[in-house]
Amino acid sequence: MQDFQDKGAFVTGAASGLGFALARALGRARMKVMLADIDVDALENAVAELKKDQISVRGVECDVSDRVSVQRAAAETVSAFGKVHVVCSNAAVFSGGALERITPGDWDWVLGVNLMGFGYVVQAFLPHIKAHEQGGHIVATASLTAMLSMPGIGPYNATKAGILALSQTLAAELSGSSIGVSVVCPGIMRTRIAESARNRPKRFGEPTAGSQGAMNTFASLVSSGMDPDEVAGKVMQGIKKNQLYIFTHPEWRSALEEYFQGILAAYPTA
Repeated sequence: MQDFQDKGAFVTGAASGLGFALARALGRARMKVMLADIDVDALENAVAELKKDQISVRGVECDVSDRVSVQRAAAETVSAFGKVHVVCSNAAVFSGGALERITPGDWDWVLGVNLMGFGYVVQAFLPHIKAHEQGGHIVATASLTAMLSMPGIGPYNATKAGILALSQTLAAELSGSSIGVSVVCPGIMRTRIAESARNRPKRFGEPTAGSQGAMNTFASLVSSGMDPDEVAGKVMQGIKKNQLYIFTHPEWRSALEEYFQGILAAYPTA
């Protein structure tokens, strides 16, 4: 996809972090951008901030773990812009703790936001993009943890691996069409994901006992991570080049090579 001028975009988790950076990058490319987020106050501030940059932007409250909420946000976006061409499924949450102690609420929350949220967004927007026949692009935010799993964050690792698999599936299903698919696999970024619990709906109950320790450890890593604006710039280049895989942290290449070499080394025993 090369032409962004006056086309519509939808970004989840857009009130902060990478979602906000993606929205700003798309807006600076002269797209009309709908910011979707569960945090209404942060959403209002984000919209106001982007308007200062002369970006055509609106906001919609959206809980991506709720199919109806996603469908409602999609309908509002189409109503506002007429047509949507770029969709970024970026919203994500994080919970920690030893795998054998993860509560059902933590499983449901992390799976609901990170994995099912992507499915709901695709189902809400893909038929629309196909119908207007002008092409488009779907971006999913995964993580290097999709391949390089870290201890203490099992549900998060699982959802990011799932997003990678679903993105590959979607790309295969859309092969030969005018709709591109990209899956972003970043390393550590300076975002508020370690503070995910601030937006945890009450229906998911209390977090896993002892999870705060893992959250604190992750927060210390996040503080020294890559600027989300730098990641967003790489995503924009990936959209333009129709790249399926977008890697953003070159320093992790050797770890990925070791991971794949381990797989290949085991394969002769098949």
